[in-house]
Amino acid sequence: MKRIRTHYIYIALVLIASITISACKVSYKFNGASIDYTKTKTIQIADFPIRSSYVWGPMGPMFNNQLKDMFASHTKLSQVKRNGDLKIEGEITQYSQRNKSVSASGQSAQTELSITVNVRFTNNVNHSEDFERHFTSSKSYETTQSLATVQEELVTQMVKDITEQIFNATVANW
Repeated sequence: MKRIRTHYIYIALVLIASITISACKVSYKFNGASIDYTKTKTIQIADFPIRSSYVWGPMGPMFNNQLKDMFASHTKLSQVKRNGDLKIEGEITQYSQRNKSVSASGQSAQTELSITVNVRFTNNVNHSEDFERHFTSSKSYETTQSLATVQEELVTQMVKDITEQIFNATVANW
């Protein structure tokens, strides 16, 4: 008798757990974006011109392509030339290098390379989310290396970092 009652209690617990689990809905977004696609369907991303006094030619196209690719691969937004629900524009305002550390002999040991981008974000669905902000990324390299040998790799890393910062600030709402 006791065994039968235990069996019924076990069945009842399994049924209650099943009903509870099926009644719950858990939703995860693995792309990092928190966009209401019923209201926001398009994004307009302007090319960012380089307004820095120091320039490395491939940096502009590299940045513009990476930014557009970030939104294309991580959202369902359609990219449009004008009248987007979201609008991202701006300019690359600084590309510079400076001595970061000095060796015991008084010589420069490390150089820091940095990129700063000014971004104007307009959310035509919810203007309270509009902003204008600077995003910066820096990478260091040993002064024994020439800039020409490390520039492409470092700029690629910094562009990836800045485009992720812009993505997070505009649509991830972290």
